[in-house]
Amino acid sequence: MSCRRRSNNSRLTQEEINDLVLKLQSLLPNSSSSNSRVPASKILEETCNYIRMLHSEVDDLSEKLSQLLSSVDTNTVDLVDTLLSLLQQ
Repeated sequence: MSCRRRSNNSRLTQEEINDLVLKLQSLLPNSSSSNSRVPASKILEETCNYIRMLHSEVDDLSEKLSQLLSSVDTNTVDLVDTLLSLLQQ
């Protein structure tokens, strides 16, 4: 399926939906790589859970970064070097 925008009047075919669900499943960690059929509802549920988990991780990392940056004296330390150091941890 192309990445072009669809008009409001066009609909996805069942084949296109199946293809999109398979692509979505391939993006999930721990997704079943076997040829067994997984219901689309299960894949969508796993996707929602994964996105929630990613949001939580981003929030946690943002909070840690904020705390670390607040403890850095920007007058004496190069901020870029500090950020690179934090990212390497």
